[in-house]
Amino acid sequence: MVNFNGNLLSKNTSYLNHENRGLRYGDALFESIRVVNGKIFFWEDHYLRLMASMRILRMEIPMNFTMEFLEEQLLACVEANGMLEKPARIRFTVFRNNGGLYLPQTNDVSYIIEANSLDSPFFTINSDAYEVELFKDFYVNADMLSTLKTNNKAINVVGSIFASENGYQNCLLLNQEKRVVEALNGNLFLVKDQHIKTPSLKDGCLNGIVRKKLIGILGSLDKYQFEEAFISPFELQKADELFITNAITGIQPITKYRKKEYETKVAADLLGKLNAAARLN
Repeated sequence: MVNFNGNLLSKNTSYLNHENRGLRYGDALFESIRVVNGKIFFWEDHYLRLMASMRILRMEIPMNFTMEFLEEQLLACVEANGMLEKPARIRFTVFRNNGGLYLPQTNDVSYIIEANSLDSPFFTINSDAYEVELFKDFYVNADMLSTLKTNNKAINVVGSIFASENGYQNCLLLNQEKRVVEALNGNLFLVKDQHIKTPSLKDGCLNGIVRKKLIGILGSLDKYQFEEAFISPFELQKADELFITNAITGIQPITKYRKKEYETKVAADLLGKLNAAARLN
């Protein structure tokens, strides 16, 4: 079942057509959200990011798009799929309504909510080998649009194909200044000794929810020094740890980049604190 504008429909129902602006122009935003036993992880952060992104893309925010209303719609979809007492992954997509060419005829929006099951109720460390490589065919633009979670994900798609064809689990993206920006599916953190850093939004990385939460957690810990600063490709092999963050996986340690193999101790430590933050949220 999917929730389309408040109507619960079978996933096989035809409710979009060829004029959809998300299909035609990528004129859409989405949030990937973890829901466990009817509790939405970091919901306020997801909601505020979505509202800010809609304003940046000049979408008309409906009067009923309150945090309470959208929470009800998310949970209605979870319940309709029999996942109210299970861990679930939600994709919440907002797109501008049909009409116009590049210039839309309206800034009104519609939304789709989809739910899929997850294996674990909380974030867990994946101990499998996880090798990455730089993706250098295309670059991320270091601007505000790159920080938004839009449907314009061509570089992520092509980068994922490159990773699959070459036996990597993921790739790291660069901006046009040849700075490391993020992974294909999340933000990047680098650990050297007790110093941790992640690229700034000015470098073009996604304004990630778990990125934001970890920055808050690190700011309260004395044993780590943290900064938002650019990461050069040369720093990757000098690091003690590299890990990727997103709202579904939580923290994914990188175990190998080229000839360098990495530890996972800091990632495991921070994962426990992230799970605690999720429970208290």
